[in-house]
Amino acid sequence: MPQNIVKHIHRVNALRDLALKVGIMDSIHELQHWQCERLLVSHDDLAKQARYQKAMQFFVDELYGPKDFSQRDADLIRVIPKLAKVLPDKAMNAMNDALALNALSFDLDMQMVHQLKGAPLNRDSYALAYRNTGRQQDRQRQLDIIAHLGDQLGDVIKIRGIGMLISLSRRPAKLAGLLSLHELLENGFHSFKAIGDVQSFIHPVLEREEALMHVLFDESVPLPEDNPLPIVSTNLTA
Repeated sequence: MPQNIVKHIHRVNALRDLALKVGIMDSIHELQHWQCERLLVSHDDLAKQARYQKAMQFFVDELYGPKDFSQRDADLIRVIPKLAKVLPDKAMNAMNDALALNALSFDLDMQMVHQLKGAPLNRDSYALAYRNTGRQQDRQRQLDIIAHLGDQLGDVIKIRGIGMLISLSRRPAKLAGLLSLHELLENGFHSFKAIGDVQSFIHPVLEREEALMHVLFDESVPLPEDNPLPIVSTNLTA
């Protein structure tokens, strides 16, 4: 498991370096920001419920958004062998899922930016770029990883003493310069602990996202005329 986690980190770091080299990192961040806003609109009913707000924000901020994860990733590479000795297998599996999702999503985002070809980012240009990028199996894999991550997180929050372990490790993590990594673990735990039944959050999200995916890839559905995506208002789009 530690080797897989390090592999995911190296993969996304290589993609980031390439994006910087070819000058598309700003476009990728804009795309990621738009996608996060779209998720919040598509799942507005969940995001408005107090028990789900932290979990929704965790996905947007810690797993997928345009945040700089380089420090967190560097911390992980340094301590992953030690973490594997003290964290339960379910927690390590959840971390592996989170980093696999991050790497795959960044890869798809890079291709989306190439398909957009500098066009203004909105629901119509996004839908067309999504379809033209293809890679439906990888889009399905994104959803499968989220499903598995949900299962792992649902089990992690039930482990006796895991919350105390995370809380007690905050000061040592800060002293060791690992605060960004600790915050990932702490935020993830508290976000999903607040839900209780993790599947009550994960299942509707996956169901809606899979339905959107199938429509966007269905060539019989004319785009952008019958675009299934919601209208997204951000300060980055017209």
